[in-house]
Amino acid sequence: MVVNVGDVKFYLHKFPLLSKSARLQKLVAATNDANGDEIHIQDIPGGPAAFEVCAKFCYGMTVTLNAYNVVAARCAAEYLEMYETVEKGNLIYKIDVFLNSSIFRSWKDSIIVLQTTKSLLPWSEELKVVSHCLDSIASKASIDTSKVEWSYTYNRKKIASENGNSPQWNDARKPQMVPKDWWVEDLCELPIDLYKRVIVTIKTKGRVSGDVIGEALNAYTLRRLPGFSKGVNQNIDFVKYLSLVETIVWLLPTEKGVVSCSFLLRLLRAAIFLDCGETERNELMRTIAQQLPEATMNDLLIRAPPGEATVYDVDMVQNLVEEFVTHSSQTEPVGNEFLGSRSPKFGPDASKVLVAKLIDCYLAEIARDPNLHLSKFVNLGETIASFSRPSHDGLYRAIDMYLKEHPGISKSERKRICKLMDCRKLSAEACMHAVQNERLPLRVVVQVLFFEQVRATASAENSTSDLPGSIRALLPGGS
Repeated sequence: MVVNVGDVKFYLHKFPLLSKSARLQKLVAATNDANGDEIHIQDIPGGPAAFEVCAKFCYGMTVTLNAYNVVAARCAAEYLEMYETVEKGNLIYKIDVFLNSSIFRSWKDSIIVLQTTKSLLPWSEELKVVSHCLDSIASKASIDTSKVEWSYTYNRKKIASENGNSPQWNDARKPQMVPKDWWVEDLCELPIDLYKRVIVTIKTKGRVSGDVIGEALNAYTLRRLPGFSKGVNQNIDFVKYLSLVETIVWLLPTEKGVVSCSFLLRLLRAAIFLDCGETERNELMRTIAQQLPEATMNDLLIRAPPGEATVYDVDMVQNLVEEFVTHSSQTEPVGNEFLGSRSPKFGPDASKVLVAKLIDCYLAEIARDPNLHLSKFVNLGETIASFSRPSHDGLYRAIDMYLKEHPGISKSERKRICKLMDCRKLSAEACMHAVQNERLPLRVVVQVLFFEQVRATASAENSTSDLPGSIRALLPGGS
């Protein structure tokens, strides 16, 4: 008989095939005399290669199955109806035994098999191969690390929660411990739709901590989104990567503070660039605001949307700081809880000091932009004006940079921007610079000289207790 599978012809004997395939029995029986013993199969999953595996099995030949071809063979066997009711020890049974005894017990084979299922839908889904792969991968990712005995890919630094946690006894080193996020890199090989299903299954099992899930999402985004670490590449498939970013945002752990602020801000940068939905961006901003004390100045340098005159998206940072102010005021009664597990040492006051220093550095950077309007600079500075911090040197540098890069602003505008600064909180070095700074309004220079004189007087006395109350009140923290 001749079996046409797509464009490939197979010249085979009837008996070996018909003895094991109910579908071929039906096709041969339905063939009319005009066509002889020639049948056509156009829609067999896996195509000619998968059919060849099934045909070899029918002939009793050795069939080599592996993670790359086993799903195609399983789907093709189902298509050909190679059931136990047709013949005992048939191909479907043999493959199922192989899957359960070998493939699903292997970490890397389970991942490879899951990848192959995508081209074999809906067969692989209906035969529950996909669900078995998901469960196999999630179960292994959720297992106690002391029981991990298989190979895995790990080329990154350990996550912060594990650094320095390896105990030693009598200077005898234990065998290298398996890190909690050992599984993260191998899953980066999966396309985003399958990756999403794996992470959801891992979350459902409830045995993997949020910081490990966050590290997994970070590693996946770094691998899959071109230029994610430095800024999204302009020449990318917007639809594809928009879906990726929205999925990553959807998968973020709900626990507070378990994902690094740096990663969240890079994710926000990508979301803005790809024009993600408002829901995803707002959710990211709320999460970032709760962790803003962790951020660095470079994290905040998010490019302005196309059409904006400024280099950086100052409005976005303004919104983040306002969200932080709102959130910190709501959580002050319970101390440092709002920062979650990543930063237990930060109380509300310390958090505000960190954010104030962060914004001072940010203001100094954006001040270089000749298109930055004074109101945006001042509004951002005023948002953190109530945050007590020991020094205003950083703010002074930012103001001086703005005055230097915007020499054309009016006297009233110079006075307005200088009101952000408390001259009493300038260091001696900053005061020395300020009194010689021709860009500052004369009134500000006089204030600096006056407060420096008061401070010098107090220093000479070695104590402020003997100073008149009106003078003591002029000193930082004085009353």
